[in-house]
Amino acid sequence: VQLQAFGGGLVQAGGSLRLSCVVSGRPFTGYTMAWFRQAPGKEREFVAVLKWGNSNTFVRDSVKGRFTISRDNDKSTVSLQMNNLMPEDTAVYYCNSLYPKSHSWGRGTLVTVSS
Repeated sequence: VQLQAFGGGLVQAGGSLRLSCVVSGRPFTGYTMAWFRQAPGKEREFVAVLKWGNSNTFVRDSVKGRFTISRDNDKSTVSLQMNNLMPEDTAVYYCNSLYPKSHSWGRGTLVTVSS
């Protein structure tokens, strides 16, 4: 199974980015998908989840109202729309599935937000 995130870059505070993650090597449908991030010198943390079945979403408090998770089953892709970015959003972003199982971490994508 491969998880490859892309779409990161350097953006000024208040700007937007859209991240995508392509999943290959297993069926995409049936899996609850999530985004995580790891800032320099910090532990990896949960950002957002999209549940398979009812499509409910949940995001961490610090990104509520700014980040939106979505998926395209035809393209085996999960996306993260990030608006009104803040310097504290600077991190490497990863995707992974939460249920029914997670996989080894794949390639992340670096997001750098300048003040």
